[in-house]
Amino acid sequence: MYDVMTVALLLIIVVGIIGWQSIKVVPQQEAYVIERLGKYNKTLYAGLSIIIPFLDRVAYKHTLKEIPLDVPSQVCITRDNTQLTVDGIIYFQVTDPKLASYGTSNYVVAITQLAQTTLRSVIGRMELDKTFEEREEINKAVVSALDEAAPSWGVKVLRYEIKDLVPPREILQAMQAQITAEREKRARIATSEGLKIEQINLASGKREAAIQESEGDQQAQINHATGEAESLRLVANATADALRTVAESINNPGGFEAVNYKVAEQYVEAFKNLAKTNNTLILPANVADIGSLVSAGLQIVKGQKNQ
Repeated sequence: MYDVMTVALLLIIVVGIIGWQSIKVVPQQEAYVIERLGKYNKTLYAGLSIIIPFLDRVAYKHTLKEIPLDVPSQVCITRDNTQLTVDGIIYFQVTDPKLASYGTSNYVVAITQLAQTTLRSVIGRMELDKTFEEREEINKAVVSALDEAAPSWGVKVLRYEIKDLVPPREILQAMQAQITAEREKRARIATSEGLKIEQINLASGKREAAIQESEGDQQAQINHATGEAESLRLVANATADALRTVAESINNPGGFEAVNYKVAEQYVEAFKNLAKTNNTLILPANVADIGSLVSAGLQIVKGQKNQ
């Protein structure tokens, strides 16, 4: 009885082991390559799968996620014979688990070696200054070369990035000196340009000031001349009005006699003032004959009236 129970227990254990071995649960974003009797059989993707125990086995496990791969630093020689220490990083993804298992013995090593040789080739065609300016072009060239070979390895290279480009210390010092000299040159140029613009602005300001001043003087002279002309015109008009009024008064009754009286009065007043001053005057020879002089003046006024 015990033998039957023992055999039954052993059978249950064996069936359990076989059942456990036949069930395979593949995690998300992973793939299992199954070999049957040493030969590729199928690829299992995420989920529950059944295999034949003892005949099938999981030969390879691959992750389908994007994988960053650090490329070791290496020394590259530029076109102008300058050494550069370069390192980078590759981002790739397994796209075909079967090829990734059987296309190469180690696709990680293959990708790393190809990236390094391609990088040396690309940098060797460039001068030192270009390597710093065209890092994007170097990255594209490496990715392009890897894309040609990687499909046969079941992987896809997504991108390549250079992390560091380190020239020798002597080159770094020379580059720093060149940068310093270039900055000093730009500073001197900027200073000279500033002084030039300042001188131009000052000269332009003086010119504008001189023009404004001359235009102001011209306008002042015009205004002064206009004022004097207007003043003379007003004086002339006033004088004409006064003479016209006098002439009209003479023509009125008694006007002529009033003129006679006024002329005689001014004449006498003028001679009276001579005694009070030291003025030297040129007088007519008959200055003592005041009456004749007054009569002569009145004759002139009378003649103007008759006209």
